[in-house]
Amino acid sequence: MIELWHCADSRSLRALWALEELGLPYKVHNLGFPPRFTDPDFLGVNPLGTVPYLVDGPLHMTESTAITHYLAEKHGAGTLAVTMDEPAYGAYLNWMYHSDATLTFPQTLVLRYGRFEPKDRRQPQVVADYTQWYLARLKLVNARLETAEYLCADRFTAADIAVGYALYLGEVIGLSEHYKPQTIAYLQRLKAREAFQRAVVQGEGFTG
Repeated sequence: MIELWHCADSRSLRALWALEELGLPYKVHNLGFPPRFTDPDFLGVNPLGTVPYLVDGPLHMTESTAITHYLAEKHGAGTLAVTMDEPAYGAYLNWMYHSDATLTFPQTLVLRYGRFEPKDRRQPQVVADYTQWYLARLKLVNARLETAEYLCADRFTAADIAVGYALYLGEVIGLSEHYKPQTIAYLQRLKAREAFQRAVVQGEGFTG
């Protein structure tokens, strides 16, 4: 059985959401955030001390978008995955990588220097700068959603999980008030999915 180490509202939500969309059996280990501090024994499982951490037989994975991609490819052909012979395959891959390298990256700085650092080490200018960075990087998402219900292949795919999580995290940390109307509507569609609703309630809470 697949095992997943998870903190509510963290990037591990991508993996948990994918597992729920695919209806796969899994065991979840819910941890407080950040797990390397709330559960030091977790370092014996994942030396990085980060979530997600997924074990599928001999396979061990630590990257949320890679896990989402893996689950879709292995278990979701024709549903969550876009295959190489589909015209949207390149766009699918681009959205998958865009989700973390471009969108989640600035959010981590907003969180660190706005919430997680001790008060005397917080940096309001860093928070302001990377908030604008994140919002500027939504241009491709905003443009795509002007004419499409989902990001690629005219259906819900793993790319929507990967990018949708970034949009959801933006909502959690108070950035969604700046979202475009079509992006707000898209996020609401994603949050209405039964699999998302089953996934998002799991865990001990995002303490940032």
